[in-house]
Amino acid sequence: MGPSTGVDLSDLVKPIPRTLEDFRGKVLAIDAFNTLYQFLAIIRQPDGTPLHDRHGRVTSHLSGLVYRTSNFVGAGIKPAFVFDGEAPRRKARTIHARVEIKQRAERQWREAVAVGDLQKARTKAMQTSRLTPEMVEQSRRLLELLGIPWVQAPGEGEAQAAFMARQGTAWGVGSQDHDALLFGAPILVKNLAITGRRKLPRKNVWVEVSPEEISLEATLKDLGITREQLVDIGILVGTDFNEGVRGIGPKKALAGIQKRGRAEGVLAEVGAEIEGLDEVRAIFLEPRVVPVPDLVWRAADRDAVKRMLCDEFDFSPERIEQALTKFEVARKAAGQASLDLFSGPAEKR
Repeated sequence: MGPSTGVDLSDLVKPIPRTLEDFRGKVLAIDAFNTLYQFLAIIRQPDGTPLHDRHGRVTSHLSGLVYRTSNFVGAGIKPAFVFDGEAPRRKARTIHARVEIKQRAERQWREAVAVGDLQKARTKAMQTSRLTPEMVEQSRRLLELLGIPWVQAPGEGEAQAAFMARQGTAWGVGSQDHDALLFGAPILVKNLAITGRRKLPRKNVWVEVSPEEISLEATLKDLGITREQLVDIGILVGTDFNEGVRGIGPKKALAGIQKRGRAEGVLAEVGAEIEGLDEVRAIFLEPRVVPVPDLVWRAADRDAVKRMLCDEFDFSPERIEQALTKFEVARKAAGQASLDLFSGPAEKR
């Protein structure tokens, strides 16, 4: 499985800087694969090696789930993780290309470690992250023990998360990808999983990364377009399901759509074509999704979490105890605020 890189609309959207506390009491449908890949890429040792237990099993994803999720919950956020189902057939080419990129990055990582270039090694290592079915299973198991709901999407996780936000089961979608907007998420929250100091790629510069909120309605109003037209812009730029048009970036695509209305008009003007245009549109506008019953948050099963993480995967009992205390404190604080985060269904928008 490969991470979703999504469509790049950063030139067109205007994110609002936020803190985790700004989302207190809000239900966020979190794109699980996207977030687990963030954990796998970022939670590493200085030479780029992922965290692992004494048996050599990678544990970066579990570390992220327990420590980062305890931060969300500590801030009063109600996370629900949404897992990808079967990828649309059109994604096969993207997945194949990612495997090749990973293999190349792995060779470069080993070469950099061999010559002691730790900075390059870490950069290359971050491109080699693999999320295996075992890791997905472990992640679901841990979420259940932590009392955090998860949802199985029939297709793309982001489409399901966006559907939940449109239906009011969730308030917004947590993901690094702008695809959530194309899938119709009313609110996209970025940088949830990676808040804190981060090193810029290929530069020895550290920046403070904080959550950002992007509103679909404000974006469409600002650009003077419809969601269907935003989907066409994404398709012209290139998505996980189609190659974009060479030489067309987000700004050029926007200008073309504002002038011509639809992708067909822009393609005719530049003498290009996109194979399966209507099929790609349908992936975004009519995705496979399922209704979700009320989400329920429960108290964490402290002993079972410790057995899993400390006995099976060699986590530090002290650190796990601290993380679990955050869950417990958040639950009590929510109860006092008469909005019991973890017992009972999520409140509707």
